[in-house]
Amino acid sequence: MNREAPAILRCVVERITFRNMENGYTVLKTRVKGYAELVTVVGSLLDVNVGSVLIVAGEWKNDNKYGRQFMASSWEETLPATVYGIEKYLGSGLIKGVGAKFARRIVETFGARTLEVIETEPERLMEVPGIGRIRVDMIIRGWNKQREIKNLMLFLQDHDVSTAHAARIYKTYENESIKVVKENPYRLADEVWGIGFRTADAIAGKLGIEKESYERCRCGLLYSLNKLAEEGHCYARPRQLLEKGAELLGVEEALLRETLERMVKSKDLIVEPGVEADGSDAVYLSPFFFSESGVARKLKGLLNAPRRETVGDVEALIAGVQEKSGLTYDRVQLEAIRTAACSKVMVLTGGPGTGKTTTTNSIIRVYEAGGYEIVLAAPTGRAAKRMTEATGLPARTIHRLLEYSIAGGYKVNESNPLKGDVLIVDECSMIDIILMYNLLKAVPEHMTLILVGDIDQLPSIGPGNVLRDIIASEAVPVVRLERIFRQARGSRIVTNAHRVNKGEFPNITNMRDSDFFFIRDEEPEHVLAQIVPICKRRLPATYNFDPINDIQVLTPMQRGVIGAQSMNRELQQALNPCSILLRRAGTEYRLGDKVMQIRNNYDKGVFNGDIGIISAVDLEERELRVRFDSLEASYDVSELDELVLAYATTIHKAQGSEYPVVVMPVLMTHFVMLQRNLIYTGITRAKKLLVMIGSTKALGYAIGNDKVVQRNTRLAQRLKI
Repeated sequence: MNREAPAILRCVVERITFRNMENGYTVLKTRVKGYAELVTVVGSLLDVNVGSVLIVAGEWKNDNKYGRQFMASSWEETLPATVYGIEKYLGSGLIKGVGAKFARRIVETFGARTLEVIETEPERLMEVPGIGRIRVDMIIRGWNKQREIKNLMLFLQDHDVSTAHAARIYKTYENESIKVVKENPYRLADEVWGIGFRTADAIAGKLGIEKESYERCRCGLLYSLNKLAEEGHCYARPRQLLEKGAELLGVEEALLRETLERMVKSKDLIVEPGVEADGSDAVYLSPFFFSESGVARKLKGLLNAPRRETVGDVEALIAGVQEKSGLTYDRVQLEAIRTAACSKVMVLTGGPGTGKTTTTNSIIRVYEAGGYEIVLAAPTGRAAKRMTEATGLPARTIHRLLEYSIAGGYKVNESNPLKGDVLIVDECSMIDIILMYNLLKAVPEHMTLILVGDIDQLPSIGPGNVLRDIIASEAVPVVRLERIFRQARGSRIVTNAHRVNKGEFPNITNMRDSDFFFIRDEEPEHVLAQIVPICKRRLPATYNFDPINDIQVLTPMQRGVIGAQSMNRELQQALNPCSILLRRAGTEYRLGDKVMQIRNNYDKGVFNGDIGIISAVDLEERELRVRFDSLEASYDVSELDELVLAYATTIHKAQGSEYPVVVMPVLMTHFVMLQRNLIYTGITRAKKLLVMIGSTKALGYAIGNDKVVQRNTRLAQRLKI
C-alpha cells in the first residue's frame, strides 16, 4: 500500500505560544493564505522565529482539547516574498538593531527589494530616515551572524541532526562552528552551555563517528563524572563510573577501562589509589581533586599559622560589648565568642532562633573593640544583603569579594590576598568545594576565618559537603547553638523547624495569630487552584503583603502540576498581566515580572539563583533590563534563556535566601524529593509567615526520611591527616 504523501503548508509565524527547550516541541500560531483564522502548527520547530516564512510538511489532526492542528513532520525556512512578510520578518527581533519601527522604515524605502539590498548593498541602509552609521553596522553584523547560523542549521539538517542548538554553537565558535562540529562534535558537550553528552553523541552518530571510538568513550566517562558532580560527588569509585559509562554508551566495560587508563595517563583524570574503606580507588576530575586537597591544605595552613597579634583581654572586651548592647549571653554564646576570639579558624552553627545572628554580631563587636578590621561575605546576593542588614557592616558575595570575571578569573588570590584581619562568611552550607578553594586561596595566613551556617539545611548545589566535612573532621573548633531563645519560642516557624529537624511532626493547628498555617489538600490541581488566590488576594488582603516582592512560592520540584514551571505560568498570569513583553522559547518576559538568573554570568555580575524584577522592556531593540538587589543588568532576546520566572522556585534554589512569606506545597507527587532537610530548609526560608499546603501523609513521609544522601568526598579525611 502506498503511503499518502504529506500535506504541505506555507505559512508566516505570527507568534510562538509554547516551546520546550529540551526536546524542541513548539506550538506556533501562523497565518496561511486562504485561512481567515490563525493556523496552529505543532512539532519540533525550535529555531523558528516570529516573522519566519515556513514550508511545513505534515498532516492535519483534530486534538480533543485544542482543536484542529497541523502536525509538522519536517520544515524549511524561506525568505518572505511579500512586503508585509519582509517587514514582519525584520521586525521580529531576529537582527540586532532592527525592531518594528526601523523594519517599517526600511521596507518603506526599499519595498520588495529589501532583503536583496541588505544582502548585497547594505551601505544603502544609510538612505533610510533615522538610521545612522552605528545602526547600519549593527544590522550588517546581525545579518551576517544570522546567515552563518542558517549555514550551520543547513549543515546540521543535511546530516539529519536537530538544529535546536545552532545559535548556541555559533555563539561559542562563530565562523569555526561547522569545522568544530565536523572534526569533534564531542567538544560541544565540554564547551557549549546547554549542550550535554547526549546531544553531542547524537550529532556524532549522524556524522558517522564510530560507537567505540576513544573520543566517544572519553566524552561519555567525562559526562558520567559530571553527572555525579551534579549530585554533589567530588569523585567516583571506578566500579561506579564504569557501570554508569557502560549503561550510557552501550559498550563493554573492558573498553571503558582502557579508556580510563588512557585518560589518567593524559591527565584528563586523577586517581587516588586504595583510599576508600573497601580499598577501592577515587577517580577525580582534576578541578575537584585540586580543590578538595587545596581546601584541606589551606585550612591546615591557617590553623597552624600564628596570629598577627592577640585580641587583648577577651573577657574585658566581651563585658564591654555586653554592657554596651544591653544583652546577656548564655553559656554557649559566651563559649562561641571566646572561641572566635582565640582561634584562627572556627565554625559557628545553629538553627533558627538560636541566636546565631546575635552571636555573630557580638563576635564582630569584640574584634572591632580589639582594633581588628572585619571582612564579611556570603555565597549569594540575598544572603550578603541580609548580613549587611543584620550587622550594619558591608557584606559582599564571595564572587564580588574575590573580584571574579571571565576574562581575568579571581583577581583577589594568593598573590593578591584579601586585606583585613578577620573574615566572617555566612550561609556556609551553600559553599561548594571549588568556591571554597578559591576563597581560601585569597585568605592570608595572618587572617582569622569564621564560618557560619546551618549544617541541617540542604547541602550545596555544587559538589562537596564542605561545612559538614569540616565539622566531621574535628580539626576545627566548632560551637553549635541549640537553645531556642524566649523571643523566638513564640514563632511557630521556629519551633516547627526544630521539631522537623528532630524528626517530630510539627504543630499544624491553625490559630488566628500564628505565623504557621497548614491547609490540607491531597489533589495537585486543587492545590494549584488554591495557591493562586492565596498569593493574589488572601495574604495581601489579610496582612498587606506585596504579592510579588513579599510572597515566594517554594516547591520541592521543577516539574509537575505543582512544580515551579507550572506554577510560574499560573502566577504570572494572575499577578502580572502586563502586555509589554518579550517572548523567548515559549516564555513571556513581562515588564514587572519576578525572574531568576539560572547560570553564573560574570560579565553581567549576576549569579545562579539571583532574583530580580524586570524593570524595563525595549520592544524596538528587543532588550530588557532586570533590577537585582545591587545592580541592573541588560539582556537581549538571545540571552533570555538565562532567566526563568521566579514567582515559584525550588527549595534548593532558595538556599541562602529569606522571604517575608513562604507558600509551600507538600504532596506525595513529590515523593522522590521528600526528605527531612528539604522540609526544614523550606520552613526556615520564611521570615514572617509560612503557609504549607498539601497532605499530612507527604509531610510525615518527608520528616521520617532523614537519610542524607552520602556524597563522595574526602575533605574530612584530608583534614584529619
